Amino acid sequence: MYYGYYKITVLLRRKFNLIINKKKVYRLCKELEILRPQRKIKAKHPRKIAKNREITWPNSLWETDVKYGYIHGEDRFFYITSFLDVYDRNVVEYHIGLSCKTENIIIALKRALMKRGLYNKETNLVIRSDNGPQFISNKFQDTCKELKLEHERIPFKTPNKNAHIEAFHRLLEDECLSRSEFNSYAEAYEAVSEYIKFYNKTRIHSSLGYISPTEFYYKTLEGTAKSLVVKL
Repeated sequence: MYYGYYKITVLLRRKFNLIINKKKVYRLCKELEILRPQRKIKAKHPRKIAKNREITWPNSLWETDVKYGYIHGEDRFFYITSFLDVYDRNVVEYHIGLSCKTENIIIALKRALMKRGLYNKETNLVIRSDNGPQFISNKFQDTCKELKLEHERIPFKTPNKNAHIEAFHRLLEDECLSRSEFNSYAEAYEAVSEYIKFYNKTRIHSSLGYISPTEFYYKTLEGTAKSLVVKL
C-alpha cells in the first residue's frame, strides 16, 4: 500500500463503513511503523524587496528581465533574457532560446560575471529582477548566494522599479523585433544578437553624453567619462 494515512482513512470509511478519524489512523500507522516518509519541503529564501539606491559606478546594479519575440515562419515564440548594467547601460550578457529556464539564466549570469572579471570574487553587485518563476526559484537564489551576489526583486506590478531593462526591451521591440517577420529561429537569433551588439557598441545615449554604452564604460574605467548619479 502506497497511500498515506489520510487516504487510508478515506478507504476505511468507504469500504468498511468504519467510523474513524485521521488522527486515529495516523496513530495506528505509526505504531505499526507503516507511515510513509513525509516529503521534505525546501525552505524558501526570504524575498528582498528592491530599495531606492544611488548608483555611481559600473557593476553596482544589474537589472534583468525576460522578453519574448515571435517567429512567423515557425509559428512559435522565442525568449530573450538580458543583464543590463544600470550605470553604463551595457547589456553585459544575454540568453536567446526557444525556452527560458532558470538554468539558462544562471549560465548567462555567470558569463556576464566572467566578462566583467567578477566571477567568484567579492563584489557589491546587486541583481534586480521581477517576480518571474525563474527568478523566485531556489536554484536562482542559491546561485546568487554562491556567487556572493545580492538578489532583490521589485514589488508586484511596479515595472518602473526595473525601468532600465524595460527601456532596453522597448528599444529591442521597436527597432528590431517589430521590424522583421522572422522565418526561422536561426534568423531571429542572428537579428537579436546583431541588435544587442549595435546597441552596446554603436547606439548613442543622451544620458551618457551622446556616446555608446561600451565607449562610456571604458571611459569610466579610464576616468575620462562624465560622472553620473543614477537614482532608482
